[in-house]
Amino acid sequence: MAGGSGTRLWPLSRAQHPKQFLVLQGNRSLFQQAATRLGALGSADIVVNAPCIVGNEEHRFLVLDQLRELALAPPTVLLEPMGRNTAPAMTLAALQALEGGNDPVLVVSPADQTVTDEPAFTAALQRAARVAAGGAIVILGITPDRPETGFGYIRAAVVESAGVGDDALKVAQFVEKPDAVTAQRYLDEGHYYWNSGMFVVRASVWLAAIERFRADIATASRAAWAARTDDTPFIRPGKAEFAAIPSESVDYAVMEKCPSVCDIRMVALDAGWSDLGAWDAVWQVSPKDTQGNSSVGDALISDSHNTLVHATSRLVGVVGLRNVVVVETPDAVLVADLSRSQEVKQIVGRLTASGRSEQTLHRQVHRPWGWYDSIDSGARFQVKRIMVKPGASLSLQMHHHRAEHWIVVSGTAEVTNGEQVILLTENQSTYIPLGTVHRLTNPGKVPLEIIEVQSGSYLGEDDIVRFEDTYGRVK
Repeated sequence: MAGGSGTRLWPLSRAQHPKQFLVLQGNRSLFQQAATRLGALGSADIVVNAPCIVGNEEHRFLVLDQLRELALAPPTVLLEPMGRNTAPAMTLAALQALEGGNDPVLVVSPADQTVTDEPAFTAALQRAARVAAGGAIVILGITPDRPETGFGYIRAAVVESAGVGDDALKVAQFVEKPDAVTAQRYLDEGHYYWNSGMFVVRASVWLAAIERFRADIATASRAAWAARTDDTPFIRPGKAEFAAIPSESVDYAVMEKCPSVCDIRMVALDAGWSDLGAWDAVWQVSPKDTQGNSSVGDALISDSHNTLVHATSRLVGVVGLRNVVVVETPDAVLVADLSRSQEVKQIVGRLTASGRSEQTLHRQVHRPWGWYDSIDSGARFQVKRIMVKPGASLSLQMHHHRAEHWIVVSGTAEVTNGEQVILLTENQSTYIPLGTVHRLTNPGKVPLEIIEVQSGSYLGEDDIVRFEDTYGRVK
């Protein structure tokens, strides 16, 4: 499930590039880590099929680009036209899984979590899959190591055999996020676990459960599925039908109602799990120095303790900080008390209310053909750095209000400029007059980089008339 927005990791996470697609440590995004972990569940008795990704329509090319870097079977990508929470997402995935005529076990995971002990993770998920194959609904419960108030909890009953050679705990109750005193009591009593949001269940069992407890979601989801269009690897549920689906989480729709009437089990997971829900969680799982400081990028830390510094585009120096998070991006900087990092969502809310772009986009904006970085702008000009992937092409387009100058920095550019098609190489340039139909293509085998200087009375991204487009953006 890759449709989240990750507002509490702003300014690194934005609406058009949310946290599941971020590389916070190492060289793989959280989404790539999740896909790789689930792809490793195969064993002598478990066959892992190609992944099914449920994500937002706006992120479809991010999903494909990041999956191409992994050695996985071609995926199915279910595209949600708008957010409807996790219960409809899981229902659509179950309907898709049954299309082949089988009734596979679904291993359902959010795309924005991390684990540090992958062998332990694999072993727990394999146990859960074997239990679920017998007809139970299985949830992964995280063994708590602190009195956390930011998670829902699972109260487990006594251990009893699941009947397939692996033991699982019977779930007695789901409980809401507790206050600090209650969370400490849960930790002391020892049979409470954090709710990970990971579920393992046969597709048919899930559909029976959602029909029993939330028939309205089941009916509306089936209608959206029946109205789907298939543009492999993308499957798009009917937009109007999808909009009519009630928005609800898996927990509220089904799980909290299950313990008294369904066979719902829990497999404990002790694998260094984190949902990275806010910057304090990122600090907790990050490597630290002897003073408890963690840094990413070009950062200098002096006389500071328990501080996180994440620099993306320039040197960041901090002195004398305690329990602080500092996150730098080219167009925004966050400084916050580490213990109050959950409140970053209030800043995001104010940005949204005022219509500011820093909530939605980074200065570097990813597109299916590559990316552009708006490096400078003024009243009647804008300068962009543009990268086009090998073999990729921008749409055949025209602008009503601006002209463009293109200078090739590296690679080879094929430029359509009105009736003329030319090739440009490093240090060569061209001029696209206002109102001229044009296109930029990379015919080479290395990335193409250009500097684009726009000039005109209006420089907005909506001043584009597309005539042809490889990525289906011509209306």
